[in-house]
Amino acid sequence: MDFSLIETMRWTPEDGFVRLEQHLRRLSRSADALGFRQPQDARRALDDAVDGDEPLRVRLVMSFRGKIEVTTAPFVIQSPETVWKVRIGTTKLKSDDPLYRHKTSRREPYEAARAEFSADEADEVLLTNERGEMCEGTITNLFVEDQEGMLMTPPITSGILPGVLRADLIRERRAKGAVLKPADLEEAMTAGRRIFVGNSLRGLIQAELL
Repeated sequence: MDFSLIETMRWTPEDGFVRLEQHLRRLSRSADALGFRQPQDARRALDDAVDGDEPLRVRLVMSFRGKIEVTTAPFVIQSPETVWKVRIGTTKLKSDDPLYRHKTSRREPYEAARAEFSADEADEVLLTNERGEMCEGTITNLFVEDQEGMLMTPPITSGILPGVLRADLIRERRAKGAVLKPADLEEAMTAGRRIFVGNSLRGLIQAELL
């Protein structure tokens, strides 16, 4: 295999890594599913890579043989009032392709969707599957409020990456899986219900569907 497994997470000097255990469990599960060796000293490699008094974006890349490489970059935590401009692209995900249920360096559909719009036109681009169901964004999972304030998020069967933040929200009973169509997003906005995109690095970000 000529591709890698990836985990991207946030580190702050006050709190350390955000959801570290969940990221490492997902990495291990993906390694098992795709025939990779189990990660070698991932926790130590992460600890050795972080330092300083500012938040960091931490990216872990693991090869087929289990070799770990960690890189960091400064990270600005966004204000809770931040709203991203979101559009639905024409790029499709295959709901029955198990590869895209793991976070890997094979990102062709996500890159194609992102290329459909400039950065000025959209902060994030959402993909659908061959059945016209909503899947996810190029770097985020999708969440839509229902009438009771529960967050509905596309299920695994729609063909998504099960994000670490998404899993936490479901475990906390703040979110639940539900098949969504583009019309459901438009209906939610018309009714004044919020749409979010999010991942473990950035948290939940309110979205405006354009």
